[in-house]
Amino acid sequence: MEVKWEGVMPAITTKFTKDDRLDMELFNKNILAQQEAGVHGIVLGGSLGEASTLTDKEKEILTKETLLTVSRQIPVVMTIAEQSTQMALHAAQNAEKYGANALMVLPPMRYKATDHETITYFKAIAQNSNLPIMIYNNPVDYKIEVTPEMFDSLLEMENIQAVKESSRDIINIGRLRNKFGNRLKILTGVDPLALESLVLGADGWVAGLVCAFPRETVAIYELAKSGRIQEATKIYRWFLPLLELDISPQLVQNIKLAEVATGLGSEYVRLPRLQLVGQERNRVLGVINEGLRTRPELPKYELSAKMLH
Repeated sequence: MEVKWEGVMPAITTKFTKDDRLDMELFNKNILAQQEAGVHGIVLGGSLGEASTLTDKEKEILTKETLLTVSRQIPVVMTIAEQSTQMALHAAQNAEKYGANALMVLPPMRYKATDHETITYFKAIAQNSNLPIMIYNNPVDYKIEVTPEMFDSLLEMENIQAVKESSRDIINIGRLRNKFGNRLKILTGVDPLALESLVLGADGWVAGLVCAFPRETVAIYELAKSGRIQEATKIYRWFLPLLELDISPQLVQNIKLAEVATGLGSEYVRLPRLQLVGQERNRVLGVINEGLRTRPELPKYELSAKMLH
């Protein structure tokens, strides 16, 4: 399958049961809702998917089940977030073995690598995988910035094809597009900057609140890309308080609460995370309930073609 790195790609939460096992029934329900809404790919095992807590076997199950659920109609992307090159190569090889169509690769975890070390790390993964790769640039959370100058070297690798741009510096969309044209696909990874990024030329959106609100997320993307900015903006302004739940250390708990409210998930998280309590829980529930109360009727729009060969 050719991955075009365009459209809405949900960073899916991992669903757990009360006794901390994978809840595949609820997980598949959410995946089907995403597909029915018209998303263009699925991203597994990211920060929102509680990747650092998942075993290799659980990643295998999630990958294979997702491929079956979407009937291989849209690409399935597995995240690589490891603290050593050897572990990253192992994870990438596993993802390919399980059937993933592409990789989203984070810089080395826990160690603040230099630019040279970061480039070497990414290139080692690319050299040892046949899968197309999206680099995740998130210096706010991971303290390593992948600069346009670093992409000069990284794009020597043919299978490094895209960036999830989460620096929160909106100017980066223009910098990267001016420097690399369409050689580097750009997907925004910051929910509250998504519409601005799409208008400025981002090719897609790796989204978080889409886990609870797939139709609204896809509507914003499709309307923006068809030039119907005013209609997209109206939905986006309604969505913004919810989207801001994505830029929080407790984004997993926040978004899982939203999934409960829309019938697409459960609140169970894996330790050391805990469910929200007290004043913060009430605040988040207030945002979610207000969003549900004022949920807009969506205009009609055409779904773009699915991103496969």
